[in-house]
Amino acid sequence: MQKAIVVSFIAEDRPGIVERLAAVVAEHGGNWEDARLSQLGGKFAGLALVNLPIAAEAALRDAIAGLAEEAIDCTVTDAGEMPAQQGELLTLALVGPDRPGIIHEVTRALRGAGLNLSRLESTVKSAPMSAEPLFHATLEARAPAATDRTTLEQELDRIAEAMGLEIDLLQRD
Repeated sequence: MQKAIVVSFIAEDRPGIVERLAAVVAEHGGNWEDARLSQLGGKFAGLALVNLPIAAEAALRDAIAGLAEEAIDCTVTDAGEMPAQQGELLTLALVGPDRPGIIHEVTRALRGAGLNLSRLESTVKSAPMSAEPLFHATLEARAPAATDRTTLEQELDRIAEAMGLEIDLLQRD
């Protein structure tokens, strides 16, 4: 029988972090199925979904805990059951002047509309001409059938106007 776990990690950015973690997973018969990894400041962090034989779980957990000696902080969490994907998938693309509160305002609007966030990626880049810091984000969320899309769009428009953002709402399926 198999077991799915999520391994989260963070370490000072340096070569070999992913290879080391992948080696530990492979040594215990685990299969690295899905991951989100990123350099954030001077750190390298990530989440990986790993499937492994139930009999190997305790040994893998111990080996992963041992990575602390190599300055790789890891946590193992049971993955649980994958929720059924219901509703239409919406993608939001945001760009605008960087400022505090953008993610808070947008995710509050999504939660208020009953959407379940499934992915969020963001970065700050310099604008081409002015070098002004521009915030870029892409969010994906599932909208239940009962979602009032007009109200959601109005709320996103209100946030865009108040924060000087461009927010594009796209339907994916």
